[in-house]
Amino acid sequence: MKKVFKLEDLDCANCAAKMERAIAKIDGVTSATVSFMSQRLTIEADDASFDNIMRAVVKTCKKVEPDCRIIF
Repeated sequence: MKKVFKLEDLDCANCAAKMERAIAKIDGVTSATVSFMSQRLTIEADDASFDNIMRAVVKTCKKVEPDCRIIF
């Protein structure tokens, strides 16, 4: 399943790159792209466990950029 989410309060391109690398390492994630310019997260992951994967993605994003929120 591939989905696109809006990001809020992503402050820098370096944080976006760190976030992208960390999300890509989560089990079940096929690909992840974080765009600082468009403030968007594009994620492709396993359908069966997508909700669990997204919980892990939210935690990962908070570690990298505490003020950043993923808009569902």
